[in-house]
Amino acid sequence: MTREDSLAPEHVEPLLTGRFGHPYVYEASCESTQELLGVDLPEGALALCDEQTHGRGRLGHSWTAPPGTAILCSLLLRPPEDRIVSELSLVAGTAVAEAIEEAVGLAVQVKWPNDVMLNRRKVAGILAEAADGRIVVGMGVNVSQERNDLPEDTNVPAASLYTSDGIKRERGALLAAILERLEVNYDAWLERGLDGVYDSLGSRDFLRGRRIAVNGESGVGVKIDRDGRFVVDVGGEQRAVESGEIAYER
Repeated sequence: MTREDSLAPEHVEPLLTGRFGHPYVYEASCESTQELLGVDLPEGALALCDEQTHGRGRLGHSWTAPPGTAILCSLLLRPPEDRIVSELSLVAGTAVAEAIEEAVGLAVQVKWPNDVMLNRRKVAGILAEAADGRIVVGMGVNVSQERNDLPEDTNVPAASLYTSDGIKRERGALLAAILERLEVNYDAWLERGLDGVYDSLGSRDFLRGRRIAVNGESGVGVKIDRDGRFVVDVGGEQRAVESGEIAYER
């Protein structure tokens, strides 16, 4: 990790032009950024580190990365209590996909419910958790890992931006772009629900048209619907899945 690629506040805070990322809570190493945000912090507070020792993914999966190679952060949000927490995984995933796509110049997709895909490989994951009247959205983005730094025993094959195009990028600039896009998408979601981001989300739907298996049944992916569910065609019958893990044919 070069000094220029540091995520320390003095390097990143000057890049943050919106309301997200303030206050900026930084630790060089922590167990999980999901645990760094106190209950009294305002909406937009951001916690991040250069190394997570017990990073968490969805459904109890772990998230690991060598120090200084990934964006590992958590954002505190306080939407109205009647909003659906799981939709924020899609809102954040769309923002991450948009920022990565602008950075790499390649098509980036969203795999329901919380993965970001580049060249059919996972480059980022989202974890939205509700607690104490707030929602903490964790984001992990693989930026500069080498191929042998990436996990191999995963349901979805992993990649980093570097293994995708061979270019090393500064994490601070990408983080600022993600927060900028997420602020726009979050505000659109507050105003109109998933309809506010659906044009971008629907066009990035990785599982659409793929042979998939969900909850032990095989079918064809139809779409992410406007309620954040995934619609599957099973033997000609369309079913909306609200939660679970979907396996797909590669």
